[in-house]
Amino acid sequence: MTKVLIDCDPGIDDALALALVAGTPALELVGITTVGGNVDLALTTANALALREFLDLGDVPVVPGSAGALVRDTVRAADVHGLSGLGDAVLPPATRPVSDGHAVDFIVETLRAAPGEITLVAIGPLTNIALAVRREPRVVEWARDFVIMGGSFTRGNTNPAAEFNMLADPEAAAIAFDAGWTVKMLGLDVTLTAMVTSELLDRMRPLGRLSELLVPAAQFYGLVTADGGPAIHDACAVAYVIDPSLFTCVPARVNVETAGRYTSGMTVTDFKLRDGRPNAQVATSLDVKRFWDMVLGAYEGLGERLG
Repeated sequence: MTKVLIDCDPGIDDALALALVAGTPALELVGITTVGGNVDLALTTANALALREFLDLGDVPVVPGSAGALVRDTVRAADVHGLSGLGDAVLPPATRPVSDGHAVDFIVETLRAAPGEITLVAIGPLTNIALAVRREPRVVEWARDFVIMGGSFTRGNTNPAAEFNMLADPEAAAIAFDAGWTVKMLGLDVTLTAMVTSELLDRMRPLGRLSELLVPAAQFYGLVTADGGPAIHDACAVAYVIDPSLFTCVPARVNVETAGRYTSGMTVTDFKLRDGRPNAQVATSLDVKRFWDMVLGAYEGLGERLG
């Protein structure tokens, strides 16, 4: 089994990523840390707690972290994810509280206790990760791998230059990319191909209680048609952990723009390595059919278990 620690800001696609974790027996979830991102920290944490119970994730710790960016004003995406963060999905409120402490301490101590065993997966702004690296630089050595959903080597989504997670805290992203590990970057270039179609949505409808999350969440982003629909970005990072062969990845040097007037948060990606040694493996393509076969297989197994 692969142990994973998920740092997230649920968020519709975070919820679908956690459902993929819950439906994959080969993954062992050791913790969920939350960050302010798609919605405020209080909501991302409440959503993580509700998802822990709804997805039957057991007593895995949920630990809240940073409410905002290191130095920037708050950027949120409630216009995309809805005021609650979960679109039209309505989950029962959680009955169990958060774990004590702060996400940054939890990340450091969890990796310290099991060096080389845990893959750190970040699918929100990278504030908690940057603070963990600052507090204890050895987390770079202790993490088995570091996988993110974020960035792009072409264009942004929140603005023409930057993907949301990078724009929400460019300084944190710059720290994370410069920390000394090889960042596995699943950016918009591949995640936008992981689209929900009407055929895929129809396969989610019979999944019992799980469909109460999957269907309204998948539809909230936008119109689902036979040809395409919303992309479930964050699930791509989990899919990479499960099966890296789904993706074509290319070594690159990624620098995060922090000073640009119009380009803050842009992941400036140099595949020719003119700016030094690679600090990332950047996904450039996704086997979409195999991706959905795996994701829906996991959802179907989880749906059967949840009833």
